[in-house]
Amino acid sequence: MLLRSAVKVGSEGEMTCHDSSCIVQEKAAFSSTECVDGQGSSSPFVEVEFQGQRQRTATKFKDLNPFWNEKLVFHVKNPRDLSDETIEVSVYNDSKHGHHKNFLGRVRISGMSVPFSEEESVVQRYPLDKRGLFSRVKGDIALKIRAVIQESKSFDPVEEVLQHVNGVENHHHHQHHRNDDHSYAKAAESTATSLQEVNTNKFDDEYQYMENYEKNKKKKEVRTFYSVGTGSHGSGPPPPPAEKPAFVETRSDFTKAGPVPSASVMQMQFPGQKPEYAVVETRPPVAARMGYWGRDKTASTYDLVEQMHFLYVSVVKARDLPLMDITGSLNPYVEVKVGNYKGVTRHFEKNQNPVWKHVFAFSRERLQSNLIEITVKAKDLVKDDFVGIVLFDIVEIPQRVPPDSPLAPQWYRLVGKKGDKINHGEIMLAVWMGTQADEAFPDAWHSDAHSLNQQSLASTRSKVYFSPKLYYLRVHIIAAQDLIPSDRSRPLETYVKVQLGHQLRLTRPSPMRHINPEWNEELMFVASEPFDEYIVISVEERIGPGKDEVIGKIVIPIREVPQRFETAKMLDPRWYALFMPSVAEETLEKRKEVKFASRILLRLCLDSGYHVLDESTHFSSDLQPSSKHLRKHSIGILEVGILSARNLQPMKSRDGKLTDAYCVAKYGNKWVRTRTLLDSLHPRWNEQYTWEVHDPCTVITIGVFDNCHINGKDDASDQRIGKVRIRLSTLETDRIYTHFYPLLVFSPSGLMKHGELQLAIRFSCTAWVNMVTQYGKPLLPKMHYVQPISVRHIDWLRRQAMQIVAAKLSRAEPPLRREIVEYMLDVDYHMWSLRRSKANFYRIWSLLSGVTYVYKWFDGICFWKNPLRTILVHILFLILVCYPELILSTIFLYLFVIGLWNYRYRPRLPPHMDARLSQAENAHPDELYEEFDTFPSSQPTDLVRMRYDRLRSVAGRVQTVIGDLATQGERMLSILSWRDPRATAIIILFALISAVFLYVTPFQVVAVLFGLYTLRHPRFRRTMPSTPVNFFKRLPARSDSLL
Repeated sequence: MLLRSAVKVGSEGEMTCHDSSCIVQEKAAFSSTECVDGQGSSSPFVEVEFQGQRQRTATKFKDLNPFWNEKLVFHVKNPRDLSDETIEVSVYNDSKHGHHKNFLGRVRISGMSVPFSEEESVVQRYPLDKRGLFSRVKGDIALKIRAVIQESKSFDPVEEVLQHVNGVENHHHHQHHRNDDHSYAKAAESTATSLQEVNTNKFDDEYQYMENYEKNKKKKEVRTFYSVGTGSHGSGPPPPPAEKPAFVETRSDFTKAGPVPSASVMQMQFPGQKPEYAVVETRPPVAARMGYWGRDKTASTYDLVEQMHFLYVSVVKARDLPLMDITGSLNPYVEVKVGNYKGVTRHFEKNQNPVWKHVFAFSRERLQSNLIEITVKAKDLVKDDFVGIVLFDIVEIPQRVPPDSPLAPQWYRLVGKKGDKINHGEIMLAVWMGTQADEAFPDAWHSDAHSLNQQSLASTRSKVYFSPKLYYLRVHIIAAQDLIPSDRSRPLETYVKVQLGHQLRLTRPSPMRHINPEWNEELMFVASEPFDEYIVISVEERIGPGKDEVIGKIVIPIREVPQRFETAKMLDPRWYALFMPSVAEETLEKRKEVKFASRILLRLCLDSGYHVLDESTHFSSDLQPSSKHLRKHSIGILEVGILSARNLQPMKSRDGKLTDAYCVAKYGNKWVRTRTLLDSLHPRWNEQYTWEVHDPCTVITIGVFDNCHINGKDDASDQRIGKVRIRLSTLETDRIYTHFYPLLVFSPSGLMKHGELQLAIRFSCTAWVNMVTQYGKPLLPKMHYVQPISVRHIDWLRRQAMQIVAAKLSRAEPPLRREIVEYMLDVDYHMWSLRRSKANFYRIWSLLSGVTYVYKWFDGICFWKNPLRTILVHILFLILVCYPELILSTIFLYLFVIGLWNYRYRPRLPPHMDARLSQAENAHPDELYEEFDTFPSSQPTDLVRMRYDRLRSVAGRVQTVIGDLATQGERMLSILSWRDPRATAIIILFALISAVFLYVTPFQVVAVLFGLYTLRHPRFRRTMPSTPVNFFKRLPARSDSLL
């Protein structure tokens, strides 16, 4: 695409760009209050740089208040990345008629603030940033910027420039400037000169200015961008002073915007990450961040969350209640009412001394009355009868501090509606003010769930779950003896089928086709405590296609299988008697009655030295072995405060409701679930949980879901709102991280942000020595390396472990359902995804960019682009050659200095889901449909064929790269293989001469000659490839032998 540029001097006009996106920037005026030359004036001109394109205006000689009114056009390479780009506007003084320039000031403008229409583009004044703290240069510049996207139309920038140049005199006669006719001629001449410079993009003293500017850069200050106004009526109210975006960079060359009402100030975002997908740091009023003097002394238990006060009413039991029914029976229940909130216990049939043990919790900030009414009623068919009431004043309710023991309940006598005395009836109650740290909080009935029944109420409570302890079961099938087939005349083709629960594995058919076959094959399964399942092993004969017959079977309880702790010693195999299929599952007494001579040799063991992977190794939260005897002590404590969420999307908008949100956190084998807050887009949980940490290189996962089971819909699935993963090794010890994390969900329709989750995280170390030594130990237990399991089996076992965990947790109350467990464990992470493949490719490409940078740096040294740096490298090279013992120490010292220098640029924020890194922002819709397709595919044949063809094209490129790598390797091997006799003869002759030369020449001399030759000046270099490269490319490879 062509770079189109134009300069306009004269009256305001329009500039359009065709077949591309362009930024049109107009220079209106510049005012300065300080002179820069010795005569009390300056000759300013403006340079604008955007995406490597640099253009300049004409020079206004001897003018402190110049007026340009020129238009510059820049080509935008990718309009979608405009918001991540920067427009740099620099003002210089032309001190020696184009041969030297002095820096007057600079303005940086964010591409995010560039409008796309003429109506939204207005002239804005920006104060110029000074070069240094002691610079006396002042001034501001007026700019008008907009982006133009139009379709094809002929455009000739030279013609338009000439038209603008012809109108210079008419324009300046209407302006009261101090320039004379000679100045006008110089201005027109300099305009033509600037047009020529724009087309060539060459500046004589560019490098010299950059060197001087880098030398004079001071300490970093706040780096600010300017946002251009979007209309003549101003840019609207400023944003609220909320939390600043996470990725904020501070620099000294950015200043605040000028006093123009429609221009607002914003903070710079790092390129590649949209602001709405960034982590936002917060400072909630939690006790841990307020210090000793500012914190609430009673908030020591839950110091990572905000204190939420609740009114607790514990209804224990009643006694001696009066009979209310005509039949002489009583069906009592209790109703607790505070303002508009009302909670009800369950009722008992014909019971005068009921026991409820029910706790109600009312949020203090939502209390609408100072009176607590506790009424005992009797259930009836038509209308419930009033039994008695107890009243409390909230002002007189005692406050309970969390470390105290529970408040003792007391007996209260029931009174009538008007406060009159009742002869019979007492109720045992406990009423107090507490916080979410109270032990009654998780099981209490909360006032925000007052509309739910007792069955649905259970699914809204906060709970803690533990995954079942998993083991790898190893079944080594060796051989069998004396099999009894149904037909002895045909050769036996036998195999063994092993089943454990829903896991089924088969061996290969035995190569020995007789009654004593051998297999010698190991099969792996996943078993879980309490070992209540059975291993079913059957020997089957293959009679024909799809027709098999069982000729022996045995059922073994898992609890009878021994455990193996040592890695060096395998357990001895054992012969097991096979039974007929009809009696294999009978009792032991009945088995002894049947005589069956077949038997099978097995080695069974529970390998407790492995860690059973139920999640991906890349973000695993637990790496401990299955056996508790082999586990190591904890090294720290992880505390997580789930504070709140904001701007959640209404997940039940079709039903006329908002969102019933709850959180699930998983670390190790411990799962936690917060309470469900009903019908809210800004829920506040303020619940804190703690985990023991055994390895710092682990990940905690926190997900947010919408509860779809509060209305008795058992067949519904809880909807995903988003999740956050945080690696503990990226957290500083004892530091409290309080941030809002974006909740991103990937679906077939694309990437969606469902809100933000606020967390408070603290990782405390309890054993520093053990934590430091963990970095030198293997990631997985010892048995994974002594007897490794193949990758193919690991993936299959991981899926089986996920299914076992999901099945176990779904049987809890309230259940953690299968869709929640699968989302938290990333069941489909290892499935094919073109989007994820692109992300991994760009990750590799970013790693290679470091090698590219080193190559470019070395190339700059060799070609003397910076002579001073090249000379310093020569000196360092000669020192290392003369003193080779300094090489290793210099390398390690250099690494130490680099690490120390990068400490000031260390990341201050915890990691989060990166949408740009995941290639989620610009994924093609068909790629998303393919990623979320079932396995096997359920799409039409034409669509599958199109995907297959696309995969073939991608695989073809990968195949080409692999072939090129193989070609280079084969050329290396063919150097001494005499495949090319002339090339090999040249090599061995060169090797002989080099050996003789190196024998008689000191090593330092050879190193100096080689180094000086490599770093020689460019005038001694050739543009053609070197002789060794040409020789290597002529070596033969086996690519010509491929069909």
